[in-house]
Amino acid sequence: MDLSLTERTKEGIVILDAKGQIVAGDGADRLRERLKALAEAGSTNAILNLAHVDYIDSSGLGALVMSFSALRKKEGTLKLLNLTRRNVELLVLTKLETVFEVFDDEQSAVNSFFPNREIKRFDILSFLQQRKKGTVEE
Repeated sequence: MDLSLTERTKEGIVILDAKGQIVAGDGADRLRERLKALAEAGSTNAILNLAHVDYIDSSGLGALVMSFSALRKKEGTLKLLNLTRRNVELLVLTKLETVFEVFDDEQSAVNSFFPNREIKRFDILSFLQQRKKGTVEE
Protein backbone atom coordinates (compact mmCIF):
# COMPACT_ATOMS: atom_id res chain seq x y z
CA MET A 1 0.00 0.00 0.00
CA ASP A 2 1.35 3.41 -0.97
CA LEU A 3 1.92 6.09 1.63
CA SER A 4 -0.46 9.03 1.67
CA LEU A 5 0.17 12.12 3.77
CA THR A 6 -2.51 14.60 4.77
CA GLU A 7 -1.36 17.85 6.30
CA ARG A 8 -3.25 19.91 8.85
CA THR A 9 -2.34 22.48 11.47
CA LYS A 10 -3.34 22.67 15.11
CA GLU A 11 -2.29 25.67 17.18
CA GLY A 12 0.47 26.43 14.69
CA ILE A 13 1.93 22.91 14.75
CA VAL A 14 1.90 20.89 11.53
CA ILE A 15 0.37 17.43 11.88
CA LEU A 16 0.96 14.93 9.11
CA ASP A 17 -1.56 12.10 9.07
CA ALA A 18 0.13 9.15 7.39
CA LYS A 19 -1.69 6.19 5.90
CA GLY A 20 -0.13 3.11 4.35
CA GLN A 21 3.44 1.90 4.64
CA ILE A 22 6.70 3.76 5.10
CA VAL A 23 8.98 1.56 3.04
CA ALA A 24 11.87 1.79 0.58
CA GLY A 25 11.00 3.75 -2.52
CA ASP A 26 8.04 6.08 -2.77
CA GLY A 27 6.85 5.86 0.84
CA ALA A 28 10.12 6.76 2.53
CA ASP A 29 10.98 9.31 -0.18
CA ARG A 30 7.56 10.97 0.03
CA LEU A 31 7.80 11.35 3.81
CA ARG A 32 11.35 12.70 3.69
CA GLU A 33 10.55 15.18 0.91
CA ARG A 34 7.37 16.44 2.61
CA LEU A 35 9.13 17.08 5.92
CA LYS A 36 12.08 18.68 4.13
CA ALA A 37 9.70 21.02 2.30
CA LEU A 38 7.99 21.93 5.59
CA ALA A 39 11.35 22.76 7.18
CA GLU A 40 12.38 24.89 4.22
CA ALA A 41 9.05 26.73 4.41
CA GLY A 42 9.68 27.53 8.08
CA SER A 43 7.45 24.87 9.68
CA THR A 44 10.15 23.23 11.75
CA ASN A 45 7.93 21.59 14.38
CA ALA A 46 5.87 18.65 13.23
CA ILE A 47 3.90 15.71 14.53
CA LEU A 48 3.67 12.53 12.47
CA ASN A 49 0.45 10.63 13.16
CA LEU A 50 1.18 6.95 12.51
CA ALA A 51 -2.19 5.52 13.54
CA HIS A 52 -2.83 4.20 10.03
CA VAL A 53 0.72 3.11 9.21
CA ASP A 54 0.84 -0.65 9.39
CA TYR A 55 4.43 -1.22 8.33
CA ILE A 56 7.77 0.60 8.51
CA ASP A 57 10.90 -1.00 7.05
CA SER A 58 14.55 -0.03 7.56
CA SER A 59 14.35 2.61 4.81
CA GLY A 60 11.27 4.04 6.50
CA LEU A 61 13.14 4.22 9.81
CA GLY A 62 15.97 5.95 7.96
CA ALA A 63 13.50 8.48 6.55
CA LEU A 64 12.16 9.17 10.04
CA VAL A 65 15.65 9.70 11.45
CA MET A 66 16.75 11.86 8.50
CA SER A 67 13.59 13.96 8.81
CA PHE A 68 14.13 14.33 12.54
CA SER A 69 17.72 15.47 11.91
CA ALA A 70 16.69 17.92 9.18
CA LEU A 71 14.14 19.55 11.48
CA ARG A 72 16.64 19.65 14.37
CA LYS A 73 19.14 21.51 12.16
CA LYS A 74 16.43 24.16 11.70
CA GLU A 75 15.90 24.22 15.51
CA GLY A 76 12.67 22.23 15.31
CA THR A 77 11.68 18.66 15.98
CA LEU A 78 9.56 15.74 14.83
CA LYS A 79 7.33 13.94 17.32
CA LEU A 80 5.45 10.69 16.77
CA LEU A 81 1.79 10.07 17.52
CA ASN A 82 -0.43 6.98 17.72
CA LEU A 83 2.05 4.23 16.97
CA THR A 84 0.70 0.73 16.43
CA ARG A 85 1.91 -2.07 18.69
CA ARG A 86 4.27 -3.28 15.97
CA ASN A 87 5.74 0.18 15.42
CA VAL A 88 6.29 0.68 19.17
CA GLU A 89 8.16 -2.62 19.24
CA LEU A 90 10.22 -1.51 16.23
CA LEU A 91 11.24 1.72 17.99
CA VAL A 92 12.23 -0.22 21.11
CA LEU A 93 14.14 -2.84 19.12
CA THR A 94 16.13 -0.17 17.28
CA LYS A 95 16.47 1.99 20.42
CA LEU A 96 14.84 4.90 18.59
CA GLU A 97 12.44 5.42 21.49
CA THR A 98 15.35 7.34 23.01
CA VAL A 99 15.40 9.70 20.01
CA PHE A 100 11.72 10.39 19.34
CA GLU A 101 9.12 11.73 21.71
CA VAL A 102 6.10 9.46 21.38
CA PHE A 103 2.51 10.33 22.25
CA ASP A 104 -0.81 8.52 22.14
CA ASP A 105 -2.87 11.69 22.59
CA GLU A 106 -2.87 14.43 19.94
CA GLN A 107 -3.45 17.31 22.33
CA SER A 108 -0.55 16.21 24.54
CA ALA A 109 1.69 16.04 21.46
CA VAL A 110 0.69 19.60 20.52
CA ASN A 111 1.07 20.78 24.13
CA SER A 112 4.62 19.41 24.22
CA PHE A 113 5.70 22.28 21.95
CA PHE A 114 4.57 24.81 24.55
CA PRO A 115 6.72 24.93 27.74
CA ASN A 116 4.00 25.74 30.28
CA ARG A 117 1.38 23.23 29.18
CA GLU A 118 0.62 19.91 30.77
CA ILE A 119 1.52 16.89 28.70
CA LYS A 120 0.92 13.17 29.02
CA ARG A 121 3.75 11.18 27.48
CA PHE A 122 3.32 7.71 26.06
CA ASP A 123 4.78 5.21 28.53
CA ILE A 124 6.55 2.63 26.37
CA LEU A 125 7.65 0.50 29.34
CA SER A 126 4.09 0.26 30.66
CA PHE A 127 2.85 -0.56 27.15
CA LEU A 128 5.34 -3.42 26.80
CA GLN A 129 4.55 -4.76 30.28
CA GLN A 130 0.82 -4.77 29.49
CA ARG A 131 1.52 -6.51 26.20
CA LYS A 132 3.57 -9.16 28.01
CA LYS A 133 0.60 -9.78 30.32
CA GLY A 134 -1.71 -9.93 27.31
CA THR A 135 -3.80 -6.88 28.22
CA VAL A 136 -2.91 -4.81 25.14
CA GLU A 137 -4.95 -5.33 22.01
CA GLU A 138 -3.08 -6.33 18.89
